[in-house]
Amino acid sequence: MDITLTDNSFLSILQLTSPALPVGAYSYSEGLETLVEQGANANQQNLKDWLYSQLRYGAIRVEAAVMLRAYKSAKIGDLETLAYWNKWLSAARETEELRTSSWQMGRSLIQLLGKLHPEIMPTLNAVGNPCNYAIAFGIAAAHWQIDVNAALLGYLHSWASNLITAGVKLIPLGQTAGQQLLLDLQELLSVAAVEILALEDDELGCCSWGLSLASMQHETQYTRLFRS
Repeated sequence: MDITLTDNSFLSILQLTSPALPVGAYSYSEGLETLVEQGANANQQNLKDWLYSQLRYGAIRVEAAVMLRAYKSAKIGDLETLAYWNKWLSAARETEELRTSSWQMGRSLIQLLGKLHPEIMPTLNAVGNPCNYAIAFGIAAAHWQIDVNAALLGYLHSWASNLITAGVKLIPLGQTAGQQLLLDLQELLSVAAVEILALEDDELGCCSWGLSLASMQHETQYTRLFRS
């Protein structure tokens, strides 16, 4: 995968994927909290296997593929297609928690973009409300002229980093173990990005029943640190 970045676009992708970005990603575990409580995700190897399976077969692949479509639509000003993919992704969410987290993060990023770049408000308004995070991310990456490959890798890396951080808190793991996991994921993140780039519209599917069951059970979990 070839990536070409100017200094400005490099700094922009760092900002867009930074944990300091005020979108609330830190408050979601995507069902991981349920898996830890049930003992299904009890150590570093369990978490690694879970992340590997999600990157190979899970919903993050579809989410990232839709982010790419939002990026390309925003790039050429195709607002109708942009709104279509936002509705499509909302319909594809399998649980209330996953849908709500995507909408909340999307709303936060849209509000931030509107304040930073008032000139893109017509694009933001055309998406419709609520807006999924993947859609807002794609719009931001396109507006900041970030290389499409860098945007995709950044999106996947940010997702993995957030779940590893949740795992470090929940299992718990040490910070070194978390960083080792992120390092171990690098090759798979690159492979997954290449595969996602090649997905056609009618290939947007995943095997995410494990995530869905964990997410549904989390809604009624007695004690929770995370919102999903």
